[in-house]
Amino acid sequence: MKKFNVTGLCIPAKHYMVDTREKLAKIKTFIDAGSYFTINRARQYGKTTTLYLLKQKLMGEYIVASISFEGVGNEPFETVQSFCAMLMRLIQKSLKFSSASESYTKSWFDENVTDFSLLDEHIAKFCRGNKLVLFIDEVDKTSANQVFLSFLGMLRNKYLARESGEDFTFHSVVLAGVNDIKTIKLQLVSQGLHTLSYGEAAHNSPWNIAVDFNVDMSFSPAEISTMLTQYDDDHHTGMDIPPIAQEIYDYTSGYPFLVSRICQRIDEILDKDWTVTGVRDAGKIILSENCTLFDSIFKNLENDVDLYKYLYNILVRGTKETFSFANPVIRNGLVMSLLKNHDGKVALANRIFEIWVYDYLIAKFRMEENHLPNTGIVDDGTISNGKFNMELCLTKFAEHYEELYHDKYIDFLEEHGRILFLTYLKPLINGKGFYYIESQFTDLRRMDIVVDYESRQFILELKIWRGETAHEKAYEQLAGYLKSKHVNEGYLVTFDLRKGKNHKQKSEWVEFAGKKIFDVVV
Repeated sequence: MKKFNVTGLCIPAKHYMVDTREKLAKIKTFIDAGSYFTINRARQYGKTTTLYLLKQKLMGEYIVASISFEGVGNEPFETVQSFCAMLMRLIQKSLKFSSASESYTKSWFDENVTDFSLLDEHIAKFCRGNKLVLFIDEVDKTSANQVFLSFLGMLRNKYLARESGEDFTFHSVVLAGVNDIKTIKLQLVSQGLHTLSYGEAAHNSPWNIAVDFNVDMSFSPAEISTMLTQYDDDHHTGMDIPPIAQEIYDYTSGYPFLVSRICQRIDEILDKDWTVTGVRDAGKIILSENCTLFDSIFKNLENDVDLYKYLYNILVRGTKETFSFANPVIRNGLVMSLLKNHDGKVALANRIFEIWVYDYLIAKFRMEENHLPNTGIVDDGTISNGKFNMELCLTKFAEHYEELYHDKYIDFLEEHGRILFLTYLKPLINGKGFYYIESQFTDLRRMDIVVDYESRQFILELKIWRGETAHEKAYEQLAGYLKSKHVNEGYLVTFDLRKGKNHKQKSEWVEFAGKKIFDVVV
């Protein structure tokens, strides 16, 4: 029986997989054109599986050598001779499992090839009259290396000579890794590992012959449905596939690892609860787990102050940042698949990442702002008989907030009031529920929060007081959002930070446009 797989290579005969035939067909057009390119995506984004499936698709039409630098160590990259030997052995091993003849495979390793000049001739000899395609996976494991940089330079020169009819070389070369290979030289220069010769430009990449790889590697709701259909054909659950696929996409934005992880958790832990609620519960489980994907995000946020501040401004302060590839922080976030372009603005790549980063920011906030009164009070009255009382939660928060309200905190609360609320909310729902931010609506004036607790969903809007007219507009905005979510009740929390006012909290239910809104002003 097939399983959902989130570790290593996915095999169609063993694992439930998304139907990626359309993606593979698009990638094949690059191969057919003889292009050199890089599949550069974040970790656990299906690169290795894509190369495996692509090799199967190309078999018969091309000779494919698929190698990986995973686990080869540093020694083969210390000298040109050791690199040439390693490369030939890896290619020879791969050719044994390709459409290449036995004699062709046996002769691929030549111990007399000890430098790049001889390797150049060796490649020309075996590529003449043969459509040989080279895949190199995990290429950035050792890409910050002068020997590999020189090898890429050799491939570039041979490619250019081939185009002018003066050489024979690989029909197509595909590099797969996390980082952008085009920036290797710049990376080496910044690390002091490469000294530029006179007139040599740091930005002159040895891989500037590569075409842009513009195939979307994420999974659409329709593609996710193909995997669910496979599963349902085997298990006969009768699940309503379209809304479940859409919910999975809403939480993951099609990130391959997260898509499969949600399905795996529903299948193996949640007693095959193939419902929208099951998807949400699987999301809770994933967010409580320690996995290499979250470890990678944690390390980047801990080590990159600029990225941390950037995400804080977007998520907490509601700053709308214009998307630009020229911004190094955005480029770093794209390499991690942590950020995305949302209608020209920067946003978190998916809901799972957004929730995880919020939790991280809250934890940091509580540590860094420990001079404030405790913001993590848990009141048992908020939860009764397994049900969450949002009205009581907001009333208690308003009372708690009053304790924090001092004139000297005005500027602080202007910027951080909303994270204070999230810091208060998180321990109340922890383990049984979670929240996420509708980031496309987030700005300095409003923040829409969706709280899931067991089978109930609460819609909240947090605002800063901007006057009666703006407050009336908030009713209209929240009512419209409730309508889009097919919910009849919502909650509005407004921080009134006017100096010198007679501070008096307010909490009441109001009717607006056919919706009930619990209005809290603190």
